[in-house]
Amino acid sequence: MQNQEIIKIIENLKGRRGYEEKKATKLGFTSLYAYFEDKISKEKQAIKKQKKELEEIKSDTSLVKKEKKSCSCC
Repeated sequence: MQNQEIIKIIENLKGRRGYEEKKATKLGFTSLYAYFEDKISKEKQAIKKQKKELEEIKSDTSLVKKEKKSCSCC
């Protein structure tokens, strides 16, 4: 099953197609499709990782705020 998003990306390369083909070959991919498939999956993983880190930071800051409010003088 081919991803339509990847096919559209390849169709819209125009003048950069040669460059992208050389890059894909250099990195060991057998086709442009495989190269862009890998590239998109890595981008999605990076986005998930950033969201997870952001959630951890938010939870850490909420814990710090709660600890500061627990003093008896406030």
